[in-house]
Amino acid sequence: MTRDLRIPNLQNVRDLGGLPTRDGQTTRWRSVLRADDLHHLAPEGLQALHEYGVQTVIDLRWPHELTLFPTGYPTVDANDRRYWHLSLLGASPEAWDERSQNVPWDQWNKAVLDHGQPEMAAALRLIAAAPTAPLLFHCVAGKDRTGLIAALLLALADVEPEAIAADYAASTENLRARWLAGQPEEKWPAIIESLSCPPERMHALLAHLAERYGGPGGYFTQIGLSQPEVLNLRARLRDGAG
Repeated sequence: MTRDLRIPNLQNVRDLGGLPTRDGQTTRWRSVLRADDLHHLAPEGLQALHEYGVQTVIDLRWPHELTLFPTGYPTVDANDRRYWHLSLLGASPEAWDERSQNVPWDQWNKAVLDHGQPEMAAALRLIAAAPTAPLLFHCVAGKDRTGLIAALLLALADVEPEAIAADYAASTENLRARWLAGQPEEKWPAIIESLSCPPERMHALLAHLAERYGGPGGYFTQIGLSQPEVLNLRARLRDGAG
């Protein structure tokens, strides 16, 4: 199987299965997918997701992003597929900046862990309660909001830190073609910088998670998740949740 999925009109979609864990196992396939904006979905892409078995979609974008670029995934579906919109960063960019005290970009992931706990708990509860069929979550580029949720799930599954960082970094190349298309070359350096997902940033996040919260389990307890919810989250990516 391949982690990078070819879904028409999506650039940054992959399965979180097949990643190495600390105990020599690998994460479960066809359970959790991460992606970029489903606004871009064509009918062929929607059919490809359905054929992959996706039954739950969680849209992490701000409300204004959803208004400007409506989801390409059906919000009502006769086949019991489920779509949820839950803004990971609250009501608006302005409200988030105030809450996070305009944290520098290289500290952004840590700030979301510390200042976005109600929304983080709500998103993780949706994942914990979802049917066992494949689940997909996404934001716009599918790299930061999406990458943070992916990192927490992978850390809970005891995935090797290098593999978590590499999964985060993979978004950089995946997005270049679409975001550079049609742009004058003098703008390319700034665009490439905005797409950058350096593995060092993810290693810093994992260190913060360990130092401040004692790891993913401690963080999930801090934000109010129950033990059954944490076990359900771990079971999404591990055969046997223990």
